[in-house]
Amino acid sequence: MTVSYSLEVANARFGGFSKLLFRWKGSIYRLLYKETLAFCGLYAFVSVFYRLLLAPRQQELFERVALYCDQFTNNNFIPVSFVLGFYVTLAFNRWWSQYMSFPLPDSLMMVVSGSVRGGDQRGRLLRRTLMRYANLSSVLILRSISTRVRKRFPSLEHMVDAGFMTAKDLEKLESLDSDFNKYWMPLAWFSQLAAQAREEGRVTSDVALKLLMEELNKYRAKCSLLFHYDWISIPLVYTQVVTVAVYSFFAFCLIGRQFLNPEKGYKDHKLDMYVPVFTLLQFFFYAGWLKVAELIINPFGEDDDDFETNQLIDRNIQVSMLAVDDMYQNLPPTVKDKHWGQACSSVPYGPSTAAQACRPAFRGSTYDMRMSTEDLQIHRPQGTPFNTQMLRARGSLGEAPDDLWRKSQGVTRGASLPSLLDDPHPVEDEGCALTQVESQRT
Repeated sequence: MTVSYSLEVANARFGGFSKLLFRWKGSIYRLLYKETLAFCGLYAFVSVFYRLLLAPRQQELFERVALYCDQFTNNNFIPVSFVLGFYVTLAFNRWWSQYMSFPLPDSLMMVVSGSVRGGDQRGRLLRRTLMRYANLSSVLILRSISTRVRKRFPSLEHMVDAGFMTAKDLEKLESLDSDFNKYWMPLAWFSQLAAQAREEGRVTSDVALKLLMEELNKYRAKCSLLFHYDWISIPLVYTQVVTVAVYSFFAFCLIGRQFLNPEKGYKDHKLDMYVPVFTLLQFFFYAGWLKVAELIINPFGEDDDDFETNQLIDRNIQVSMLAVDDMYQNLPPTVKDKHWGQACSSVPYGPSTAAQACRPAFRGSTYDMRMSTEDLQIHRPQGTPFNTQMLRARGSLGEAPDDLWRKSQGVTRGASLPSLLDDPHPVEDEGCALTQVESQRT
């Protein structure tokens, strides 16, 4: 099942994300612990082999090889960060695009419910059959790409037993001789049945039929896109390059990161700590990065964070049938709402959110910007006659500074350009700012 932790990180607080580090299901520890144990075991074997089983001359040769491998791993001869970072980015974008391509019948069922009319048994049969065909197509494509769905419906007879298709539908599906995936057949039945409903007058206009076919094509495009995502993978050569780069890097680390005899005075080998802490951290980060890419490159498996395809199938069939059948013309009474006749609707707050009601509404980042009196003056070409009249205006929050314009030097707060009006009569408004009004002589 997909591991969700959204509620726990809804608010950023001290130690909020630290609690997630102790989870096991869906964690990097569960995904990487076998590789980590294997790396630690190999490192310990090489260390024991160097310290206890080699002769002094052989140890000297091993130390030269270790120094060379250490130089090789520390000078970025293998661009692990580059190839691995680009690979993970590519895999993540592909993973999210696959989720966005999942065929959801919500838009289609709304159009079917609003376009295919008739409260009698024939109208109900048409609507339910149309949505059954749509869901059947998505289940057929998911059987082809998802191991979970394949295990749930190992044969087409299981789909007949589940109610996605009838025995006659199965006969029609199998009667068509084709070497390719036939997930598109129920959608072809959908289009023909919709045309038949138009001929019967159940679909009231050609515009409604056109809208219905457009939504069907969008639904079909998503089914087709899932099929092509499963067919066309990330090129195998790139996956091999990344895997070889990571594993070869740490294969050299098994030798190059060994602690050599500090008595021989090798550079950067003055301590003998036995346990390579920072090498283990580096392995955890790089190998964990690679494992993340392996996890999300195909989200239709049975890993902890793979898509819940079976649950999505259950949701789609239930919601679509409710929308076109039980909810058809099943409306609540149309009555006046609670705020009928009120000039300004006020929605109450609960006790835990009452403080939010006292916050002033955001009116723009420059609404309360400080401006000098010189900035508020209007400059016109010389020789243009005009009168200057001062207004007693209100600030942005309702204040009325009476003597703000009595001083030539000062700063006004809440001034706004829309209040510079060519009006000889000053008008006080609740939202007006301190302005200088000019009226041109006529």
